[in-house]
Amino acid sequence: MDVADFLKARNDRDYLMFMFGIYTGLRISDILKFRVRDVKEKDAVYIREEKTGKEKRFPINSELKPIIQEFIRGKKDYEYLFKSPNFPNKPITRQQAYNILSQAAAAFGLDSIGTHTLRKTFGYHMYQQTHDAVTIKEILNHSDISVTLRYIGINQDNKDKAIKGLSFRKKAHK
Repeated sequence: MDVADFLKARNDRDYLMFMFGIYTGLRISDILKFRVRDVKEKDAVYIREEKTGKEKRFPINSELKPIIQEFIRGKKDYEYLFKSPNFPNKPITRQQAYNILSQAAAAFGLDSIGTHTLRKTFGYHMYQQTHDAVTIKEILNHSDISVTLRYIGINQDNKDKAIKGLSFRKKAHK
């Protein structure tokens, strides 16, 4: 969790954005719209996804909940969670979110990280813990299971494992 610790040390807003992303699997465009009132004293959140227009409900994970509660303490209900420092009550932009994640990645020598990385991380870890690709497909609103597996990198993992396990040596008979 090095990236999370790095962000927490720099800025609580950026840390929450990262944690919100990896615990919800929502697109950054949807995450940035949240206000304090949307998450305050809630066990679940309802949104209309920007990309698909679909109504979506998702529970707030028990590990994410205290992070949110600590962050919103003392904030007004109408405030955006991911407020821009340059505008009184506007969220940061997708580009700012990308820049925040890129800077964190650079600090650890990681290169291909972006706003979708949070969503992919959510899917990948959920798959590793549940092996339930069908549910992950539904959560991510993918049209096909193959899209989900490719998106979260499972296909690549499986191909790597198969190639690494290939052997042309004769197996010893017992």
